[in-house]
Amino acid sequence: MIRNPRRDREITRKVIRWFEADARELPWRRKRSGYRALVAELMLQQTQVARVLEYYDRFLRRFPTIRDLARADEQDVLAQWQGLGYYRRARHLHAAARAVVSDHRGRLPRSAAELEKLPGIGRYTAGAIASIVHDERVPIVDGNVTRVLARLEGRRSSAHDGKGQAATWQTASRLVGHAASSSRFNEGLMELGALICTPRQPNCKSCPLARHCRARQHHAQHLIPPPKPGPRQQPVHHHAVIVQRKARTLLEQRPATGLWSNMWQVPTLESPTPLSGEELREHLSVPLTHLEPVDSFRHQTTHRRITFHVYLGRTRLRRGTWCTQEEAASLPLSNPQRRILEIALRA
Repeated sequence: MIRNPRRDREITRKVIRWFEADARELPWRRKRSGYRALVAELMLQQTQVARVLEYYDRFLRRFPTIRDLARADEQDVLAQWQGLGYYRRARHLHAAARAVVSDHRGRLPRSAAELEKLPGIGRYTAGAIASIVHDERVPIVDGNVTRVLARLEGRRSSAHDGKGQAATWQTASRLVGHAASSSRFNEGLMELGALICTPRQPNCKSCPLARHCRARQHHAQHLIPPPKPGPRQQPVHHHAVIVQRKARTLLEQRPATGLWSNMWQVPTLESPTPLSGEELREHLSVPLTHLEPVDSFRHQTTHRRITFHVYLGRTRLRRGTWCTQEEAASLPLSNPQRRILEIALRA
């Protein structure tokens, strides 16, 4: 691609001007700090802004400083995160906070290079904090930026493989080098992808970059970038048994690794295929005197297509963690397990 510095400068000016006029009012934009940006960026990964708005202020009320977060127990952090999904992000955020306190005297690094050394912080998150909060001249590339730049350059090849991502980062780096404000340009690119240059039905008439967009010039907005191949989803069956005694439900903690690690659930047995009642009785960790099916539902994660088979069971077992509904609500539970506890109320 032939470089055109004049075009690049005009693009950055138009993005900044548009962002300053039309940016959404969002809580992490009202008061800038590295910690608030870190929380927002981790929450916004693979999650819609509207969903994050339900959690952001509440999370910061519970952990107002990075030291508060670092001191917290992981179970408390997960409980505050529950419902947002992708719980690995909460663990990364917690680990990063602890590293900041132990290695940086509680002060979040300002540069992208130093931020990227923190556990769970990649190039995008480090660049977002460094450029948006501290105006460091570094690029950022997320899904929205990838789409905007692929259309702007008319790049018909995949934007999601290694070569495509390298090209996108190169373009982003070149453009931010011409921006009067790295902060407003980078955030403006993301905002443009979120509001105007959307995956379907982009609003090209309202786009400040319409005159420069090579995809629009060739009527190829809907073809660029080519869709990313979806991950293959493995079918899995979770057999969840609601065991109650005196208005309390038996809960167990999941393993420390894997899906929903360290979170809580009713006794659950996982298998690649559905199990019979006899097989479930034989292999479940809790000895049952009674078992009956009551419901089933499906839940999808990035890599799994899970069918939950929900049962009512009885046991003579007295040891274990027996919780009231209120006590269970304070524990970190996945969305499917919260649904199972709602089923328990009706059973």
